[in-house]
Amino acid sequence: MRTAVIGFPRIGKDRELKFATEKYFKNELSEEELVKTAKEIRCYGWEKQKEAGIDFISSNDFSYYDNMLDTAVLFNIIPKRYKDLELSEMGTYYAMARGYQGEKGNVKAFAMKKWFNTNYHYLVPEIEDDADIRLAGNKPIREFIEARDYGALTKVSIIGPFTFLSLARFVGEKTAKDFANVLSKEYVKLILELEKEGAKWIQFDEPYLVRDLSSDEIDLFKEIYNYILSNKGNVKVLLQTYFGDVRDIYKELIGLNFDGIGLDFLEGRKTLDLIKENGFAEDKLLFAGLVKGKNIWRNDYKKTVEIIDELKKYVAEENIVLNTSCSLLHVPYTLDSETKLGDEYKKHFSYAEEKLTELKELSLIIKGEEREELLEKNQELFKGRVNSKNQQVIDRVNAIKEEDYVRLPEFNEREKIQKERFNLPLFPTTTIGSFPQTADVRKNRNDFRKGLITKEEYIAFNQKKIKECIDLQEEIGLDVLVHGEFERNDMVEYFGEHLDGYVFTEKAWVQSYGTRCVKPPVIWGDVSRKEAITVQWSKYAASCTKKEVKGMLTGPVTILNWSFPREDISIKESILQLALAIRDEVLDLEANGINIIQIDEAALREKLPIRRSDWNKEYLDFAIPAFRLVHAKVKPETQIHTHMCYSEFTDIIPAIDAMDADVITFEASRSDLLILDSLKENHFKTEVGPGVYDIHSPRVPSVEEIVNALSKMREKIEDKKLWVNPDCGLKTRGDKETKASLINMVQAAKILRGKA
Repeated sequence: MRTAVIGFPRIGKDRELKFATEKYFKNELSEEELVKTAKEIRCYGWEKQKEAGIDFISSNDFSYYDNMLDTAVLFNIIPKRYKDLELSEMGTYYAMARGYQGEKGNVKAFAMKKWFNTNYHYLVPEIEDDADIRLAGNKPIREFIEARDYGALTKVSIIGPFTFLSLARFVGEKTAKDFANVLSKEYVKLILELEKEGAKWIQFDEPYLVRDLSSDEIDLFKEIYNYILSNKGNVKVLLQTYFGDVRDIYKELIGLNFDGIGLDFLEGRKTLDLIKENGFAEDKLLFAGLVKGKNIWRNDYKKTVEIIDELKKYVAEENIVLNTSCSLLHVPYTLDSETKLGDEYKKHFSYAEEKLTELKELSLIIKGEEREELLEKNQELFKGRVNSKNQQVIDRVNAIKEEDYVRLPEFNEREKIQKERFNLPLFPTTTIGSFPQTADVRKNRNDFRKGLITKEEYIAFNQKKIKECIDLQEEIGLDVLVHGEFERNDMVEYFGEHLDGYVFTEKAWVQSYGTRCVKPPVIWGDVSRKEAITVQWSKYAASCTKKEVKGMLTGPVTILNWSFPREDISIKESILQLALAIRDEVLDLEANGINIIQIDEAALREKLPIRRSDWNKEYLDFAIPAFRLVHAKVKPETQIHTHMCYSEFTDIIPAIDAMDADVITFEASRSDLLILDSLKENHFKTEVGPGVYDIHSPRVPSVEEIVNALSKMREKIEDKKLWVNPDCGLKTRGDKETKASLINMVQAAKILRGKA
């Protein structure tokens, strides 16, 4: 049985792309050296897949920043504000990704959103009415030739036109349908150019097909692909989906002239049933997504083989290609890098390179080669995996009552109590939590981990940084302060280190966006808090000022979603365990005089089923109550904040309001405040702080820009409910730009107070 990989990680085994790109931004590395590093990363991935005998290896799955951005640039979909800068090709690319501030102008970056139900962020292309859509780039062709010359005849992977148009933002009167025809023609030009270079397969990634589709969307998809498939020459086209099933369009897909169709059998709950009920086309290859691309647990060969055996009743074995369920972008590179992780854990894990081995071994099993030996060895792993059980934790979850989810008094009464207690000015200013993690901060933390400094020295350094941070915020004039989070390596890993039930990796880096990488911890067993986590730092910060200091926590849903979760218990049970652990911390903060507590739920939406029809029964009915469980027992005068970012929230605004927080801050600046209409339409009761500037860009917003943003907010939000804050935490920014931006933000709030 042949094997395939949808896509391979692209940050480099040791994050080479991250470090090279950041040096390039600082003018410490030339563009030629950056390009050289990128080529080495691509060749490394092709080599590993060749060694594993993968039959269908992808090219063009690499990106310097994001594949949606790559596709926009490929087809000249570059808004006028970036073209007017007259930068180099690479300069324009990064201006769209990060924004630009310099002698040639000052422009914001593309909006950034979560890629379906993952923690990867994609950039949202903007299509203006007069967009000159044409095949203007050659990246897919260039990388195909590079792979070919390296000895890998690849399938060329590209975001499909339907998903691209469905996720793009239209700036003007036109819609996706207005651009479908011209874009389809340009995709055909790309296919024909690839054919000239010897390409045999092109993979169109169309994950948007796993969403609920309207009849108009189905018609648009068919219009696009009827044209492409009729004009594609001799190149074979693979229609690749992932993150769910294609129940709304399955019959149409198997009727179209695709040469292969990639379906997800892991997250696609109805995929197997669709094939059983409707059959599959005899003239197509089925790329069966059975090796998980989003989690690090080993594949259960017995279950996988059972699915394949069932599939063979409906699809000829020679037409089945064993595939990953999605791109391996969402998992780390290799367990070979984990030199400190015990074998009792490692043997149960599978990173990207180990998944290549899984594909190879499953192929051998299906062919009947080494079948019993490989199956037996694999099953021994599953028999021997006993996740840590904690009966006390299990009993606590079972003892939760309905009243534990309810906070009293109701919001309107609490709001009055808190207004009187805190006596904050109109448009109170604050930040989301973290301040810049400068080199000295990282060194202090690393030195302590390595035993190079004492605990006392570590604490003294952090207290010095906290005092400096508090002093800076008072100098700037912020109203509600934060301690800066200098003790934290990551907003999830830090909490995991203080919870029982977690296992930590050394090099399990995964790309979150651009050069930003995260190292998700692994939930190994039942979770409980083993000690106070943030109390000492928050208490110290509060002692440095007479202003209110927020206690900063990560919420249970985000901790779960940004970890590699267990698969032996339900998501609901894991979230409730985490909720009880964080509740313990909330009550400790309150008992120690912290009167404002922020519980971040940046990843609330990530586990939300992609299909709206599955939302309540599979997620919202327990995720929202779990957040309430965390804070329901605090006093009325304690103010609970939460924060959310870089996801589509407009369609779940009522559920967010039902979290019953007192203040919610949102990412809003990159998306041009589109969330405001939804807040108003849904009579959002919670006080709200839509971000007034983008922290993922190095540019400093002007006072005028922030005043304009706040003026738009006032049209949709009552003055008494409006907070002023950046989009997200300031961890990745530099000291100079952070201070300048916050000074402008505070000045803008003061200007508005004078007008109110």
